[in-house]
Amino acid sequence: MNEVQLKESERVDDLLNQDLQIIQSDEVFSFSMDAVLLSRFASLPRRGTILDLCTGNGVIPILLSVRTEAMIEGIEIQDRLADMARRSIEMNGLEHRITIHAGDLRELPALVGHNKYDAITMNPPYMPMRTGDLKINPHQAAARHEIHGSLEELIHAAMKLVRPGGKVSMVHKPQRLGEIITLLRQYRLEPKRIRFVHPRIGMEANMVLIEALRDGKPDIRLLPPLIVYEENGEYCPEIMDIYYGSMRDKGDC
Repeated sequence: MNEVQLKESERVDDLLNQDLQIIQSDEVFSFSMDAVLLSRFASLPRRGTILDLCTGNGVIPILLSVRTEAMIEGIEIQDRLADMARRSIEMNGLEHRITIHAGDLRELPALVGHNKYDAITMNPPYMPMRTGDLKINPHQAAARHEIHGSLEELIHAAMKLVRPGGKVSMVHKPQRLGEIITLLRQYRLEPKRIRFVHPRIGMEANMVLIEALRDGKPDIRLLPPLIVYEENGEYCPEIMDIYYGSMRDKGDC
């Protein structure tokens, strides 16, 4: 690992079982299971270029780097998070593979051009502006609420950025699945794979993983549910494999 300078309140955490580390701060952002599951679920090209929207502290690009030889980019609107992501990438010696842009993803198509990326991932804010308490820490509010762009704006930007035949993968809340499918199809992103994530057997899903194909034909595969916890409170075997097994050369979850 390369040495990097930490700022006040920051710490370095191990990143699963991948010989990787990441800079985090409780004041700003800490990655959670949704990012880990998305990084395993997304179909990736072996080579080419991948973009992660709403990249936060860079956890998804770093995790994707062990599954593909492609070049990876991320974009984050919050300068502090983008800086954390860049230093984490430097710490892991991945500067030659991963580039972080600081800026508004809605403006990215005009800057880099359309149809550029072979695959896109996104773990966007789950809550529209009309819901929730926005009086929390501004960094956390931006991570949870659509302050810097609506779901429609993010999907529209993804459509412009991904090449025809490229894939867009995202994680979101099941309550918004109908809206998500409608918007994906509105912007020529045809849903192809959907997987619900359930805390335990018999409980409602609390996450959904979705993959869409730019300009694809209608044909949705509903994958088996992913169960997080056993009845005894321990992780189910598949979650244990995702967290503590090797992600290298592994298929999608």
